[in-house]
Parts: sequence; C-alpha cells; structure tokens
Amino acid sequence: MRRERRKVVGAEPVGPYTLLRVEQGGLDAGIPGQFFMLEAPGRVLPRPMSVCLADAGELVFLIDPIGPGTRALCQLSQRDSLHVLGPLGNGFDLDVDRPLLVGGGIGIAPLPFLSQRLGRPPAILGFRSEHHAEAAALLPGAEVCIEPTYVTTLLPEERHDVLACGPEPMLAALRTLVPDAQLAWEAPMACGYGACYGCAVELDGELRRLCVEGPVLAGAA
Repeated sequence: MRRERRKVVGAEPVGPYTLLRVEQGGLDAGIPGQFFMLEAPGRVLPRPMSVCLADAGELVFLIDPIGPGTRALCQLSQRDSLHVLGPLGNGFDLDVDRPLLVGGGIGIAPLPFLSQRLGRPPAILGFRSEHHAEAAALLPGAEVCIEPTYVTTLLPEERHDVLACGPEPMLAALRTLVPDAQLAWEAPMACGYGACYGCAVELDGELRRLCVEGPVLAGAA
C-alpha cells in the first residue's frame, strides 16, 4: 500500500460515467476488486475507486459523479494531479475454473480489469438505461440487459464460478441463487483501511468492515 501524488493523464465520458486515467508510477495495480482512495485537490475526503483497467503505465478508474467528491474527480484534466492511496482491501480469488462476470450499473467498474486477468470470460451486465449501458463497451462481448430486465434472469443453467459487483439488491439475489459466488460489496468509505468504521455493513447479523474484510466476500460469508 502506497500513497503517491500522480498526474492525471485524461478523463473521458462513458455514458453518464467518467473514465479517469492516472499515471501508475510506482503503484501496484493490485488484484481486481481491490480499490484505491482518490483525493481530488481541495477535497477533504478521498473517494474509494476500483481499478477498471491497468495498462500502458496507467491506472484507469470508472467514476459515477453522484456527489461533490466524485464530481470533483470527474472534472479533473491533464493539468491536474491527485493523491492516490492503495491498493486496499481484498480482491477476487482468481483461481476459478469457469468464471462468469456479473455487473450492475457502476458495479461494472472492476470487471474489465478482472476480465483481463481471467482471459476474457463471459459476462452479463445490467443497467438502468441505454445511456448507462454505454459502459458495456468496456467489456466487449458481454450480454447486456436494461431495466426492468435483471441480470439474474440471464444466469445460465450450467454451473459457473460467479464473480460479481453491483447494487445491494442484485448481490442479495445472487447470494440466494449462487451461494458460493464472490461478491464485491459497495459502501461509503472515509479512510479505506479500517480506522473509521464508516463502511461497516450488516451481513447475516454480523457487521463487516468492507475496506479490510472486503470489498469482495464469498456469497455465503
């Protein structure tokens, strides 16, 4: 884990999201599903972001501008730099036989990097609108559905090793349908390394700090 100030290489729109490219420098990209804390200039709190792609000496993050912190990150340009801390948390277990990637909305963020590492396995993605679904271009060949159709209806009958990231209702449904799925949960984070307890979520009656115990957890955990 390292904290470095890195230069912004560029930022480009992908549907309603922004693909932020940052110089990698001496930072380790980590394991797909791990995350980095990105601190935009002038912002008090950094925001947690999964690596979307890692190549050509860049770390690439897919960001949904839903609040002041994420909007500030999306407004960065090549004139800017930012502090980057990571990699943090626990990522996906890549030792799987028949991977199937499942993503919902901005939960697609870690899947392109995961797909790279797993040799481009099949993927199914769900979005709330056609505009949001433009992000599916980051995972060429993925099967895509738009609400009110849900990704769970696209799960194949044959067994796969499911690795997923998305909104809580989607992950909860996957836990029921695929008990051994690996699920990357989402929660607000302030520190990223277990000090603030801001990312604690209740799973099966037990509080779990996603920044240190997750974000990736076994479906039945």
